Amino acid sequence: MPPSTIIEGPRSAVHVMTAVKEYGAKDARVRALDGIDLTVSASTWTAVMGPSGSGKSTLLHCMAGLERLDGGRIVLDGEDITNTSDSVLTKLRRARIGFVFQSFNLIGSLTAEQNVALPLRLAGTRPSRKEVRATLAAVGLGDRLWHRPGELSGGQQQRVAIARAMITRPAVLFADEPTGALDTSTARTVLGLLRDTVSTGQTIVMVTHDPMAAAQADEIVFLRDGRVIDRLGPSSAATIADRLAHLET
Repeated sequence: MPPSTIIEGPRSAVHVMTAVKEYGAKDARVRALDGIDLTVSASTWTAVMGPSGSGKSTLLHCMAGLERLDGGRIVLDGEDITNTSDSVLTKLRRARIGFVFQSFNLIGSLTAEQNVALPLRLAGTRPSRKEVRATLAAVGLGDRLWHRPGELSGGQQQRVAIARAMITRPAVLFADEPTGALDTSTARTVLGLLRDTVSTGQTIVMVTHDPMAAAQADEIVFLRDGRVIDRLGPSSAATIADRLAHLET
């Protein structure tokens, strides 16, 4: 199929088809993804879990166009991104993909308002101050516009990162351990904020090791050795922890 082919069909945010990703060379070659098939429905929250080395982060990076597959296909928001050029992928990431990471990745010299506006500036769009401030207000930081990351708590920094990810109204928000650096109370606040975005139509794909975080999701996908080996619908943290412990043993 040629690059940038539009896929018609049911409303879905991401299709992963027989995805293969390998690292290393010759005898040291490791297959991080081993023929994964996965469909993420639009306006849902999918959590990806599994033991260390199971392929969680690799899958997230490939779905978001940060890494290339060695085999298979990925369709994001109706567009086949498998063989698209780097320039097209860059534009896609700026306009239709949001990222939230454990380390926040904010620019220390910029204010909260400037950090949130940055994706729009990089995409060549003049940010609307009203929209930027409304997005910060939506994450409870309307009174922190001029604060720099060093003047904010970890939870506040993560909320700025969420606002920055949401400002472009992405088709999919990818989150890699978004609560990993937060205390339990702050993590609950951030997870509640993410849950609110899903209720308004946002799609989230999140890698996490935390059953409490995964309990917020609509579906939990478990990986092991680069393969999908189990799934759960909405579940309690205890049920998820039990399933994860079983897989790890």
